[in-house]
Amino acid sequence: MSRRGVVVGTAVLLAGAGVPAGAAPAGRAGGPVVAGVVVNQGRDVVVGTTHDVTFPVTVTGSGNPALTFVDVDLKGPHGGFFTTDAFCETATACTTRFTVNAHLAPGADDPVDLTDAQAGTWTVDALAETGDGQSVFARDAGSFSLKRAARLTANASPEPVAKGAWLAVGGRLVRADWDTYRYTGYAGRTVKLQFRPKNSSTYTTVATARTNRAGDLHFRVKALRDGYWRWNFAGSATTGAAKAAGDYVDVRP
Repeated sequence: MSRRGVVVGTAVLLAGAGVPAGAAPAGRAGGPVVAGVVVNQGRDVVVGTTHDVTFPVTVTGSGNPALTFVDVDLKGPHGGFFTTDAFCETATACTTRFTVNAHLAPGADDPVDLTDAQAGTWTVDALAETGDGQSVFARDAGSFSLKRAARLTANASPEPVAKGAWLAVGGRLVRADWDTYRYTGYAGRTVKLQFRPKNSSTYTTVATARTNRAGDLHFRVKALRDGYWRWNFAGSATTGAAKAAGDYVDVRP
């Protein structure tokens, strides 16, 4: 097992270990079946630098007798690995819960952490058992994205500003660095500049800009009416989405 992963629970199945003795291939006639896996209710798992992030992994399937127990492995880039197990809550659904963090876990059975290289697509292996001891191992039964958290700021100036004058909108996009446990600038990313008029609840994209080496954003736009300016980052394959809080600008005649 890689140094960078965590073991939670009592039963451990190493990624790549294959089908345990007595286990049936996924879907063998007459045996239990793993039908699918849903991680975090279909949403990305986004992790920062300080707080634990806990998320569910639900394995669905069937058996005769019913499914009673599941052992789940999460496998990521560059040796990322987490495992845990749980008893099934229904005859066809078994939900485990994983807790991850960028920081080391001193005192744990396997004190390990995430690295930047492990952000991206992860796959899920599932070993499901029935009440009479039959089991089925499903390799790569599901997948999900484990991403680095992002933060985004916005600042529009001058405030107030004369109608028709130029308004400078700046900001900065940073993301969690799992190697240093800090947030650092995210360079070369396209970010939307959005405006919401006063007394409106809807933002509209008015331009796009790319972050510089430090993650900074700069754009100039004509001030035409009162409202809020913000930056909106849609996310990437390794980094979660982020929206800045709107910065209100009073436009005066």
